[in-house]
Amino acid sequence: MAPSVLADEIRQKLGDLSPAERKVARVLLAGYPSAGFETIATLAERAGVSAPTVIRFVNRLGYRGFPDFQTVLRREVEERNASPLSLYETAGYGREGGDGKGDSSSLIERGSRLFGEAVSRTLAELPPHDLHHAVNLLADRKRRITLAGGRFTHLLAQYLGLHLMQLRDDVRFLPDRAVERTAHLAALNRRDVLVVFDYRRYEEDKAAIAQLTHDNGGKIILFTDTWLSPVTAQAQVVLPSQVAAPSPYDSLVPALAVIETVVAGVLIELGEEAHARMRHGEETARRIGLY
Repeated sequence: MAPSVLADEIRQKLGDLSPAERKVARVLLAGYPSAGFETIATLAERAGVSAPTVIRFVNRLGYRGFPDFQTVLRREVEERNASPLSLYETAGYGREGGDGKGDSSSLIERGSRLFGEAVSRTLAELPPHDLHHAVNLLADRKRRITLAGGRFTHLLAQYLGLHLMQLRDDVRFLPDRAVERTAHLAALNRRDVLVVFDYRRYEEDKAAIAQLTHDNGGKIILFTDTWLSPVTAQAQVVLPSQVAAPSPYDSLVPALAVIETVVAGVLIELGEEAHARMRHGEETARRIGLY
């Protein structure tokens, strides 16, 4: 199972920090993870504090000093940049199924353990405030919802979007074609909510799209992994999930559990309005012969 990332540790400690230490924390979170590799002097200058304050900050997190902090951060960056190929080669997948467990019974047992632990830990560590904020934004009928996924996670974006379309109006997917995508993004404003799915080997266009949405006054909900997409810096809501799997491919099973939890929350929040829309959708589908 993936350990907690430094960004999570920093967020959890925010309430315990002094005002000066909190400035250091916010500079690190705003430029995470690259800001953590700057010198103490540079980081102190950016935060408007003294160098000893930076050292006290990392001590407060439980690290012996700044080099110790950067060593842990460097290890985390290596993990967040891992690819299926690198995981395949380092974990020995393909040699008796990886870890010497190639028979079907062992594979089922291992999958059951990994998926069960990943889903349980993801939901246990899901920030209640972020979940509540996500539900409120997605249930606000005055807002327009746009969903954007990646290489594999476009499937998750479609899954969430298709559910939301049954519950409310103004739900759209970010267009693929350049002209349509440009027109869509150019029209974003304070009414809009962008839902982004971005997992490790993060895609540069997601950060650019999020920044554009942020600049235009829109809100951003981010589904990501425990290493946190760069989109975190612009997002109002961050919903991380574990990715442990019996293969070198990151699992999306825990992310799916988070999505279905969010859908349940939106359904409850919209109440009878959602019920009426679902009923109308069923009637419409029957009239045109879909059901």
